[in-house]
Amino acid sequence: MTDQRSRRPGYGPAGRPTLEEVAVAAGVSRATVSRVINAVPTVDPRIRAAVERAIAETGYVPNLAARSLVTRRTDSVALVISEPPGHGAHGTPFLNRLFTDPYLGRVTAGAQEVLRPAGIHLVIIPADPPGHHLVLRYLRQGHVDGVLLISNHSADPLPRQLYDLRVPAVLSARPARPVPHSYVDVDQQAGARMAAEHLLALGRRRLATICGPQDIPPGQERLVGFRAAAGGDVPHVAGDFTRASGEAAARRLIERHPETDGIFVANDLMAEGAVRVLQELGRRVPQDVAVVGFDDSSAALDARPPLTTIHQPVEEMAGEMAQLLLARLRDPRRTPRSVIFSPSLVVRQSA
Repeated sequence: MTDQRSRRPGYGPAGRPTLEEVAVAAGVSRATVSRVINAVPTVDPRIRAAVERAIAETGYVPNLAARSLVTRRTDSVALVISEPPGHGAHGTPFLNRLFTDPYLGRVTAGAQEVLRPAGIHLVIIPADPPGHHLVLRYLRQGHVDGVLLISNHSADPLPRQLYDLRVPAVLSARPARPVPHSYVDVDQQAGARMAAEHLLALGRRRLATICGPQDIPPGQERLVGFRAAAGGDVPHVAGDFTRASGEAAARRLIERHPETDGIFVANDLMAEGAVRVLQELGRRVPQDVAVVGFDDSSAALDARPPLTTIHQPVEEMAGEMAQLLLARLRDPRRTPRSVIFSPSLVVRQSA
């Protein structure tokens, strides 16, 4: 049976309502309907309301391709998770880590809380080293309006490349090299100091740390903060923020420093792996070795015993990243800003 709408004036050949149909229903011109759809701020609120009612009544759906030609906006933002060369040394494939790391899930959720009500779609783009040029090509072609970039490695070229391409971007941490992008971070050193102070308050005196990579600011600053509060050059072994690297680091640490009675681990995934190895080696947690993690992620609750950890408000931080990017899209001349959140200690059974 033929859809009778396809024979009515104002409908396109596929039976979809057109701008003209909406204009007739609202009693305004086609140009006015176009201004409402493209969010021109000078439209009278009463006229805007009439057009919006007509859109709902007719079932009109804007042609996004045509609209983007007018507004030069795609209403899409990319969440780019970048991994520079040399990461993932413990054999876990990048995409596996991407979809199992609870931190990344929390970032996605926090950004969506801000972007969805604004009508902005979030496109998740993994960017391991072989695919960097493909990501840049995608961004250069204008498929998204801006980028939320998870990257803080000193060797990562993406922050500078985004700036050179004039792609609006907000970073998830202080950049390792100066670049004029806004960024959101937590006070890394303060969180690590909290971990050391808590372990010392428990009476632990032979402290050590499984730190993060020492070529990125979070890894560096968490080590600096812990050492400052722990009283000097405490033993440390570096991991790459994966569970497997936490397991390997814990084995090396206990092998070299069997007297250790308190460990700060620079993220919860590594801490979960470290606890597992400590128990395999016959160390009770927390009776023999107290363990403090960092993040307050789902891995902290999955660990046995559940981890005492440093909480960083990842969802709020990701939401702030999205807010900064939307502000930058509204005003391209906006000066880059940094927003630093405060960490807090969450005490559970591991320390």
